Amino acid sequence: MKKPSVIIGKRQIILSCLTAMLAIAVYINYSLSRTEELTTPVTEIDSSGTHYGDTEFVNAEPEEEPVNAEADPAADYFAKARLEKTTNRDEAVQTLQMIMGGGDITEDEAVTTALDAVELSSLIESEGNIESLICSQGFEDCVVYLDGDSAKVVVRSDGLEAADAALIKDIILGEVSISSENIRIFEVK
Repeated sequence: MKKPSVIIGKRQIILSCLTAMLAIAVYINYSLSRTEELTTPVTEIDSSGTHYGDTEFVNAEPEEEPVNAEADPAADYFAKARLEKTTNRDEAVQTLQMIMGGGDITEDEAVTTALDAVELSSLIESEGNIESLICSQGFEDCVVYLDGDSAKVVVRSDGLEAADAALIKDIILGEVSISSENIRIFEVK
């Protein structure tokens, strides 16, 4: 009886790498988009004796919220920026997947596409790390955009001093290797 031989080709390695990168990108997206846990458990009963999550609450018309004169435009900016960044990244991942899924590409094009996917997932991971490190230094909120050659950081603060900017640059330079003159820091109050 003949033993089956297992031959691992370039295509299998590339597909395995792309699958791993996609899993990493999904995990990073999940971890960055997680919001605070619900403060009330699903099984809690309100004063009227109904369960949260019942059909009447799920399908109910939203109540009008009072207009808040002190709406926070900075928080709204960061929410929109994160949503736009996530949307753009998802579109880039879909484009790379479509290219890889097409049967018309050569092996060199497949390798190039796989390298682009690796670079994209690396940038996504670095952006998340930098955002976490900046927020851990006492900044209220921030959004980081990396494109390989430059970094743009939008920070929420009440006054960005030179020492704060130097701290942010150090964090970025510790995570990615780009020229310090290609780092731009913007402040949102």
